[in-house]
Amino acid sequence: MREIHFSQIVASVRDLCIDANLELRPDTVAAFHRSLPKEESEVGREVLRQLIQNAEVARSQRLPFCQDTGYAVLFVELGQEVHVAGGTLGAAIDEGVRQGYREGFLRKSMVQNPIARMNTGDNTPAVVNTEIVAGDRIKFRLLIKGAGCDNASALKMFTPAQGIEAAKDFVVEVAEKAGPDASPPFVIGVGLGGPFARAALLAQKALLWPVGDPNPDPLLNAIEEELVARINDLGIGPAGFGGRVTTLGVHIETCAVHIASFPVAVNIDCHSHRGKEAVL
Repeated sequence: MREIHFSQIVASVRDLCIDANLELRPDTVAAFHRSLPKEESEVGREVLRQLIQNAEVARSQRLPFCQDTGYAVLFVELGQEVHVAGGTLGAAIDEGVRQGYREGFLRKSMVQNPIARMNTGDNTPAVVNTEIVAGDRIKFRLLIKGAGCDNASALKMFTPAQGIEAAKDFVVEVAEKAGPDASPPFVIGVGLGGPFARAALLAQKALLWPVGDPNPDPLLNAIEEELVARINDLGIGPAGFGGRVTTLGVHIETCAVHIASFPVAVNIDCHSHRGKEAVL
């Protein structure tokens, strides 16, 4: 049994929160560069150039890439041979987020509930998804999610008879409705299958994929490529000013599902597609 202390987890999560908001994911920046020659609109190309410049300024001057520094979503792979000493895993993660948002001078956006809307003051609680795995390590994968893109996300329960064509149409419809409000060019995570709640989780987990990487499943890869083409044909373009580049990538996660169900979840992430990972 390997012991990992509470304070180590706090420090790791703190640094992830700061770095993710100041250093845009390298795969996101690379996707901006790949998109430049594809964009036919001069205004769209200028938006992409400004996004690239903004990412460099944020990185070099240690400033947030976006004023909406979001909420922290962590996907944690917890080795079954790990013992967390000095406190609980959940408390350590929240303390890391608390310190990261305070020391990084990041905006605190979490409220206690959607009715009273009292700010928690420290951007906690984090959203934590934990999976027990073999081994003696803890792997943290962090997504920073802003509200504009989250507000444009959606989930729908289809019947198996409606099938994949209806599911694809739904993904395109969600992207079209999101339009400029989701700050394109955005990245889209799609969850297919599972019970209702699992589909939404799968869609968010799909955002961890490197932007534009092909899906190892040939069938899913073909669907992703089709969706990218259809969404870019909408003409929304960078920042919604029109153009060919509305999405940088669509990534699909699937899992087992009841014979009578076909859930489809769509989670959008804006051009501030932020994330970091660490292993203890």
